[in-house]
Amino acid sequence: MFDDNTIVAIATANGIGSISIIRVSGKDDLPIALKLSKKADLKPRLATLSSIYNSNDEPIDEALLIYFKNPFSFTGEDIVEFQCHGGIAISNIIMSEIIKLGARLAQPGEFSKRAFLNGKIDLSKAEAIAKIIEARSEDAVKLLAKQLKGELTDFVNDIREDLLFMLAYTEVSIDYAEDYLPSDIFEQIENKLTKIKTKLTNTLDASKRREGLIEGFKVAIIGKPNVGKSSLLNKLLNFDRAIISDIAGTTRDTIEESVKIGTHIIKIVDTAGIREASDVIEQIGIEKSIEAISEADIVISLFDNNKEFDEEDSKILNLLEQNSDKEIIKVLNKSDLENKFDKSKLVEFTELSTKENINPLISKIENLLDSNTHSDDMTLISKRQVDEVEQTLFHIIESSIPLETGELEFFAHHITEGLEHISNITRPYENDQMLDVMFGAFCLGK
Repeated sequence: MFDDNTIVAIATANGIGSISIIRVSGKDDLPIALKLSKKADLKPRLATLSSIYNSNDEPIDEALLIYFKNPFSFTGEDIVEFQCHGGIAISNIIMSEIIKLGARLAQPGEFSKRAFLNGKIDLSKAEAIAKIIEARSEDAVKLLAKQLKGELTDFVNDIREDLLFMLAYTEVSIDYAEDYLPSDIFEQIENKLTKIKTKLTNTLDASKRREGLIEGFKVAIIGKPNVGKSSLLNKLLNFDRAIISDIAGTTRDTIEESVKIGTHIIKIVDTAGIREASDVIEQIGIEKSIEAISEADIVISLFDNNKEFDEEDSKILNLLEQNSDKEIIKVLNKSDLENKFDKSKLVEFTELSTKENINPLISKIENLLDSNTHSDDMTLISKRQVDEVEQTLFHIIESSIPLETGELEFFAHHITEGLEHISNITRPYENDQMLDVMFGAFCLGK
């Protein structure tokens, strides 16, 4: 049941700042604003400077008031924003006065929920709003801005339209003589199915490649002990985050830090040296290192130019082969020292010294990140969206056999399931939409 109570919340981040914004939405927001400001009226979309008074008629602040009259507001309801001086105390005082006059504190996400229920945004835009606040790179912001403008909505609507077309004609074919249908209708349906399968497959592939774009890409540094992993981490961070020692096994656990490379904020994971563990604690660290590799988007594998290729290096290469689906950068470290390592074992690698210049490695990481973010394909921004597209694709593929064999009821079942799943990304499917298409396209009463 829709709650039409007037709600209030502080819309800006907690802490001290020049301005704090308090947002009020609902049928009582204008009377509350007039009461607190002692104004006779507020003109919509016009900033009004006013003193704000408490219930004892004492002035508590001077603020800008902006009134957004429904339906021309974010929630689709009347909204008043109080732009007061920044600071926790004054913001809470004003919000308390608003609550005294009949509003209640908004629940997390309730403003966006009301915007959805009032048809101002769909679910894909609501998710983009939540994600853009936590975006970890400029590319993520650009991607989310596209979704806010309706790119994913248009993508879903195009597929919905094709699926509704198939469902409508299939229902007519089941219930009425095929003489009423265009002669090439099933050819049209097959072409639309092929087009949808291609679009959904490309979208899933692009989304998996760019999975780290929203949350931040994860880069794991691996190698045997004393190869220079912690030195590389410290160099990337530009401060001594990890302890450096000649003693093998100094790093016993994974260390995670964030750093900006190009336009991307990435999470760097320095792992324990991978070798035969000397004790239980070190073995746990090595297990965590292997786990970090499986979770990483990019793996930087270090080898020691000043040491001969050995069994531990061979194990590292085998581990890389087991994770060949990852972006892998092989680095031959300690290039400032005498070469003893068999370079032919690495095939493609970057040679450098973590004590000197690591810019070639940084450039390689940046290029890999850019290649994973620059794409014209639609990108899904949440696991929920990916799951819905995977289910849609499953039913589209499954629908092909009953279409070929003429089992139209089974075909219609799969198309309906696909339609429901793809619609869940933006706004749940209602059967009336199919009926509108069906009765709008045919003169069935004749």
